[in-house]
Amino acid sequence: MDDKNLTIKELTEQMHALVQSKGWYEADSKRPQTPRNLAVSLSIEAAEILEHFQFTDEIKDKDELGSELADVMLYLLQLASVSGIDLEAAVLKKIEKNKTRTWDEK
Repeated sequence: MDDKNLTIKELTEQMHALVQSKGWYEADSKRPQTPRNLAVSLSIEAAEILEHFQFTDEIKDKDELGSELADVMLYLLQLASVSGIDLEAAVLKKIEKNKTRTWDEK
């Protein structure tokens, strides 16, 4: 498998393998993988992206920003998966819907 060209499904499988290896699917886990917990974690990680732009428009550390973006993506993949949502299909459906929408037309 070429790690540079993974599908959403393959990324999700790697996320599941990580979660399984950490024991986070276990009933007594301190990090239960519920939709609510994952949504909260996703929001927290998304907010951490903003720290990189606090008082500046410049990207000071691309590696750190990339790490935060990866955290957001991983929580998003996990949230979609445990919620039974086909994220690829949802994204494609949303793109099609957005093609018919208009923004700021004046």
